[in-house]
Amino acid sequence: MSVLELVDTHVTHVTHVATNAASQAKPAAPEFADAEKLVDHIIEVVGKEIVLGAPLAIGKPIAFINALYQRAKADPSITLRIETGITLEKPVGKSQLEKNFLEPFVEREFEGVPDIDYIMDLRKGAVPSNITVSEFFFKAGSFLNSPQQQNYTSTNYTHAVRDLLDKGVNVVGQLVAKRTIDGVTTYSLCSNSDLALDFAPVLKEMQDSGKPVAMIAEVNSNMPFMQNHAEVADNVFDFVLDQNLKPDNKDYALFAAPHASISPEDHMIGFYASTLVKDGGTLQVGIGSLSSALIYSTLLRHQNNAVYNQIVDELHVAEKFPVTRLVGDRGIFEEGLYGCSELMVDGFMNLYKAGILKREVFEDLTVQTLLNKKKITTDVSVSTLLTLLEHGAIHQQLTAKDVGYLKRIGVFRGSVEFFNGQLQAQHQTMKANLGDAEALQWITKFCLGDKLSGGAVMHGAFFIGPKDFYEALNNLSDEDHKKFCMTSVNYVNDLYDHFIGSQQLKQAQRKHARFINSAMMVTLNGSAISDALENGQVVSGVGGQYNFVAQSHQLPDSRSIMKLRSCSVRNGKLKSNIMFNYGHTTIPRQLRDIVITEYGIADLRGKPDHVVYTELIKIADSRFQQQLLDQAKAAGKVAKDYTIPVEFGNNTPEAIQGIYQKFTQQNIFGPFPFGCSFTAEELQLGKALKALKAKTATPKGKIKCILNAITTPKPDKTIQPLLKRIGLENPTSIQDKLTQRLLIAELRGR
Repeated sequence: MSVLELVDTHVTHVTHVATNAASQAKPAAPEFADAEKLVDHIIEVVGKEIVLGAPLAIGKPIAFINALYQRAKADPSITLRIETGITLEKPVGKSQLEKNFLEPFVEREFEGVPDIDYIMDLRKGAVPSNITVSEFFFKAGSFLNSPQQQNYTSTNYTHAVRDLLDKGVNVVGQLVAKRTIDGVTTYSLCSNSDLALDFAPVLKEMQDSGKPVAMIAEVNSNMPFMQNHAEVADNVFDFVLDQNLKPDNKDYALFAAPHASISPEDHMIGFYASTLVKDGGTLQVGIGSLSSALIYSTLLRHQNNAVYNQIVDELHVAEKFPVTRLVGDRGIFEEGLYGCSELMVDGFMNLYKAGILKREVFEDLTVQTLLNKKKITTDVSVSTLLTLLEHGAIHQQLTAKDVGYLKRIGVFRGSVEFFNGQLQAQHQTMKANLGDAEALQWITKFCLGDKLSGGAVMHGAFFIGPKDFYEALNNLSDEDHKKFCMTSVNYVNDLYDHFIGSQQLKQAQRKHARFINSAMMVTLNGSAISDALENGQVVSGVGGQYNFVAQSHQLPDSRSIMKLRSCSVRNGKLKSNIMFNYGHTTIPRQLRDIVITEYGIADLRGKPDHVVYTELIKIADSRFQQQLLDQAKAAGKVAKDYTIPVEFGNNTPEAIQGIYQKFTQQNIFGPFPFGCSFTAEELQLGKALKALKAKTATPKGKIKCILNAITTPKPDKTIQPLLKRIGLENPTSIQDKLTQRLLIAELRGR
């Protein structure tokens, strides 16, 4: 629900914030057209020791952050600490070849996207000593072997507000959208309602106690204006930077993540995961190609169910992985799904457009419970009214409070009025007694609405995605917008009572939940490694993964699903991602549940260790299965006479390619099912460069590639344009000439 609607204050936090602020007559936040002047004002308010809390990903107020950073950089008397997560950067190549490939792409795809000054200086080692940047979640792999490892803060996403307050945050910044309707101005938290909704009341309390803190907003008209919990009153912030107050201002473009390619292995992982998604259930997914693959197969299941079931049968899913029969599904989505995911990815929009993301949940526990029990539907009828009466939600002799409640949930039309114990509708009056047959008939004719109102098909805490995702959000109708609710990460990520909704309500909404996350590695005891390496270096962060895994164990019909590729190249050598043990754990073994690789599904929850070990070995790559089995037997975790069943002994890339190629010939799967940001030339070059990098990762591989390059023919007319695109059409140095020959050989498939 929006703050523009007149509702009871207990319904949403947004309403609570707005009405609480209004009751204390707090005026609308002052607006600044110039970032430098806002920085001046912030220093006046909080002083020269500034701890800035900024949202992760695209929610950062870049103009304000850059102005504040440059001020502190120029004035050593200012101490600035920036506390944030996922600082986004445009791709930059390490080698000259990578730079030649990326620069035209970046200029095209990231046109108008500003750089964040502190990250540019971090890369150059040029951040002055009076400034510190600390993150609780790295963009994956972005700070390996970096001094920034020392400034990483490990925290669950749901604890971020608490930990930032403990660190002394006194300024909170947020990128917002703005709109004015009938003279009423509101702001939207847009992509990052995640922490701001929890920060707002706490900072207000701190201000009331005399502490110098400030909450600032920066307006950007390119931000999709999200309603519901994300829409807040104009006095929630203390100061607003709106550069559109200056003539001819053009807001900067949002950082958009290009569509990722989906490999055959990723498609298989996504396909297996889709067999566990229950119609009428709840879905959480992460970011990246594994999640895109899951979305694709979920769409395939609904839109081309015959082919989907053909693949299920050819992979012998039901026979090899009986958990799919117990908790999964393979039919179309008749009831549909509800999305409850800390990250709202573009895939949810694809599911919505396909009619899959359509199970609405409601902020009223009685309504939600009755829907779950199928006592009512979202279609309103006299039966809806009588069922609410039967379950004590309203009185037989309706009161003013009952009528307000019925209007709010859509059972009564908004035009119905209550006065002196009577109902008024369409210029007629009737007693408000549901026990009177005549009154009930009149109410049915003149008062009932058509649909329950206030339903949401999606609750998310933050979003980031490709350009077409932002465009889709911007182009949603008002009716569609109301179904997407960006809200607090504490509401989405755990089940504890929260001022937005109780634990009972969350449990009622999240039936048949499938909390699907990704891992880098899994050990044979079921522990998952998702955020860091055993030497302590952090790859990304815990984020919300632990919360979702723990939550899944609290809900009676929920499952936690961990996806990973069976193997990867590390230090130039192919290694299994299912390992006997590892020196770091993100998710402990006691929270093990379901694990998926491209070779299938391991059902681990509640199983004894010998089953856990063998189930994971069954979905490992066959090149590593025997080694893993020998280690398990040596440790006494698996019986000495156990052998791997023959049906699990062909876990090879060739087997994956066989099934993949069969169905790509039918236009099923494919590397870019949701669109591609690269040109045909860039795709060809990118594939060749990636392959060449892998082949030359070892001394033996490098020698082989050089020998191939020496004997490769000169480039023909098909290769010349590719060389020109990469800046190697006329190499002069010996290094460039060798690089050209290596690339030509790879492009020729040698």
